[in-house]
Amino acid sequence: MAVSFSYWGDCVEPQDLEAMWNVSNVSAEWLKAGEARNQKVHISRDPDGQPYLTQTEMRAVADIVIERHFQSEIDPDMICAIAELESDRQLLVMRSDHKSKEPTVGLMQLQSKNADWLISELGYRSYAAEENIEFLFKPFINVYLGAAYIKWLSNFEDKKRSEEFIVRAYKGGPKKAIHKSTLRYWKSYLSVKESFSSRKSIDDCPPPNDTPAPAHSHTGSPIPSSSENSRDGSVDTYWDTGASPEDMEAMWNHPEVRKEWNKTKEIQGKVRFSHDEKKRPYLSRVELKAVADIVLYKYLITTKIKSAVLCAIAEVVSMRFAHGVGPRPGIMGIDYSTAYWLYLELGYRAYKLETVDDLNNPFASMYFGAAYVAWLSEYEGRERTPEFFVQAYIVGPKNVNPQDTSTLWLKFVEALSKYEEIKRSSESCTIM
Repeated sequence: MAVSFSYWGDCVEPQDLEAMWNVSNVSAEWLKAGEARNQKVHISRDPDGQPYLTQTEMRAVADIVIERHFQSEIDPDMICAIAELESDRQLLVMRSDHKSKEPTVGLMQLQSKNADWLISELGYRSYAAEENIEFLFKPFINVYLGAAYIKWLSNFEDKKRSEEFIVRAYKGGPKKAIHKSTLRYWKSYLSVKESFSSRKSIDDCPPPNDTPAPAHSHTGSPIPSSSENSRDGSVDTYWDTGASPEDMEAMWNHPEVRKEWNKTKEIQGKVRFSHDEKKRPYLSRVELKAVADIVLYKYLITTKIKSAVLCAIAEVVSMRFAHGVGPRPGIMGIDYSTAYWLYLELGYRAYKLETVDDLNNPFASMYFGAAYVAWLSEYEGRERTPEFFVQAYIVGPKNVNPQDTSTLWLKFVEALSKYEEIKRSSESCTIM
């Protein structure tokens, strides 16, 4: 498949892109992500690099298509829920099953023969068809034809059909609308539709402030803060500037941290980061371990990930520098686009994420890093080995190759050994 979309302009007509900008929720989301109306708009990508629509974008496409071409006769929530089930809102999905040699494609997972039938026989020609299948990957065309099929099903055999009939028939065809094989799909649809509505209400809530995010920035920058010269001439950067009072209180309540900070004569409300010879702020291992403990206990206690695993990953990717190393911001080195995907799509919202600078807060970086590790540990719906998800965290899940990345695993194991409570045998490490 040669088709590839990087920008919205690659897959929609100018008037459709303008219509998207005119949807207030979309324009707010795009501006917050650093997009500009007079520039190309990036398509979001998941950690596998696959282009997808956010739920806000998906709803806007559904609303525009239905209002423009179907006189609002179709429920846009139905379109959105089916797209969620069929493609997870990924634009370039193509699937085949053992029963059909022809693949289904795009957001609504259409077959080319059904698209041809809708266009040639039923007259749905608002968008120009092409000879190859690639035009079906375009979001407005795919949703338009998917909605056309739903409209046909809604009046199948000249009889007004129920929502359940339509959804189950969409999955298995009209003959399977009451067959047990499509019952599970219907139940999943109801769950997704309800979840989609509740998530939409969360997205409608205003962010903590109106500061827009930078345009697709993936680099770290110093923690914006009050800094002052210490007695030895170096620049002090303070924990209290980026961390919340609650997180700082949790740090002071951690016995090992309190012992370490009292030893260095830190003052509550003005705790300094340690600095290396280049005046770069970093976390001690005691501090790093405490941050991981606090984040896991407060927000991710149900996961199987241990704090030592997160600390070892931080050792490898950031060497514990508060601002990260190179293009990887923060102590966990998770890039902004991945963190924003976790925030926007998977609902990890315990910490604000409005700019890449937010990832220089050790707690925020640890939180999103831990969420990403948890997601990778069950990548593609099956439990993964530590060797897989540790390497996937660093190089991406599609790029894991034991031969090419074995050195990363060895570095991780070495870092893991530096944390006191880790139990290791001569054969393996117990990290889950």
